[in-house]
Amino acid sequence: QVQLVESGGGLVQPGESLRLSCAASGIPFVIYTVGWYRQAPGKQRELVATITSGEATNYADSVKGRFTISRDNTENTVYLQMNSLKPEDTAVYYCNAKLRIFPTESNYWGQGTQVTVSS
Repeated sequence: QVQLVESGGGLVQPGESLRLSCAASGIPFVIYTVGWYRQAPGKQRELVATITSGEATNYADSVKGRFTISRDNTENTVYLQMNSLKPEDTAVYYCNAKLRIFPTESNYWGQGTQVTVSS
């Protein structure tokens, strides 16, 4: 059974930092591309950041320079360090694990963790 369990969300003030964690089980984590997506009320889910098995990273323009994604393959965990948080970063943040081996794709989601940035 595949599980992605997020933690680390919460309520912070603008300019503060948070670190999200996502612990994976039930998959060969090291070969998966893992990442974070977010969904604000009334908006579509959007990519925040991803990191491949080779540790290549990709970020949304809105978070470049403020957020850092990393992974620890010994702990089967992906992290998202979020600095200089803004109110517009408020959303439910979802962990994702994806593996494409033609012709199949495996795609798993966590349950989400709420991040609220407000003064």
